[in-house]
Amino acid sequence: MPFPSPSRTPAGPRRRALLASAAGAALLAGCSSPDDSGGGTGSSPSTTDRARARAARDSAGLVERYDAVIAAHPTLTERLRPLRAEAVRHREAFGGVRGSGSPTASPSPGAASQASPSVSPTPAVPATEKDALADLAAAERTLADRRATALLAVPGELARLLASVAAAGAAHAYLLTEGVR
Repeated sequence: MPFPSPSRTPAGPRRRALLASAAGAALLAGCSSPDDSGGGTGSSPSTTDRARARAARDSAGLVERYDAVIAAHPTLTERLRPLRAEAVRHREAFGGVRGSGSPTASPSPGAASQASPSVSPTPAVPATEKDALADLAAAERTLADRRATALLAVPGELARLLASVAAAGAAHAYLLTEGVR
């Protein structure tokens, strides 16, 4: 009796794996005590405030990367627009400056100084679309990993937000590499 051949499945993380990791991160985030407000009593910013500001800056940097890739490879605009819009929403969720939703618009000079202490140069973009997408995917993956690690050091609500945004970043990395294969 012949055995059926295994079905061919694409390489990479599956939807279930992404959802399971997001659920696990949310469970970890929910373990903090409710009286963990993270608010400092001194004049220095609290751990929570610093983590929130860093997450907003990281999201702003990711938006800049998307903008640079869209400017260098306009044919990717439709594919990248929803992912860029999510990065903008993440920046705003962390308390970053609300800016234009347009992929080619840049924030006003005052907004840039509020989002980060120093203005960073435009990120370098690889010459080919495939390499540009791989570069964006690597940036999303790195940032998702950093946020997953950071959520362990912050209290409740911010930890849940970091977990959610980290899961979204992992999904973005997958979506960016899916069409490249």
